[in-house]
Parts: sequence; structure tokens; C-alpha cells
Amino acid sequence: MNKNDIIDKVSRVTCAKKEAADAVNEFISVIKQALANNKRVTISGFGSFVVRNRKARKGVNPRTGKQIHIKEKATIKFKSAKNILADKNKIHEYD
Repeated sequence: MNKNDIIDKVSRVTCAKKEAADAVNEFISVIKQALANNKRVTISGFGSFVVRNRKARKGVNPRTGKQIHIKEKATIKFKSAKNILADKNKIHEYD
């Protein structure tokens, strides 16, 4: 499933596909903005997103076998809700 598929599904409960696209884009924008400000994003019943910093480390270039230095960087960690698949028979399939 991709962003356009999500927009199509959301458009079934809105008045127009443009409104659905605007809603999905705003939803994604809000999440991105919160994560950019190092805030945790929790969606009840779905999961949470949090920014984690990965420390600098040594790695190996698989082509040459030489050691390389991998810089520190920020990554996004997602932790799903415990019961996200518990009631998968009750999940509505919109296909």
C-alpha cells in the first residue's frame, strides 16, 4: 500500500479526493514536523515514532573489505501498539 492507495481509501469518507489528499498530506506533515523537533508521535492503537541517534561506528565496505567510519546520524524508530494485530478479523478490508 502506498500514499495514493491511502488517499483513495480516505476519499471514501470525505467529499472529494482532493480533500482526502490534503488531509493525508497534512497528517504526514504534522508527523514530520514533530519528529524534526525531536518530539515523540503516538497514535493510539497503531504505534509510536521516536527519533533516536545512532552513534558513530566502524563498518566494512563489502566491495573492498576496507574499514570505514560511519558518522553519527538520527534515525526514526517505530514501535507498534501491542494489540495492532490482535483483532485482525475485525480489521476492515477496503479492497
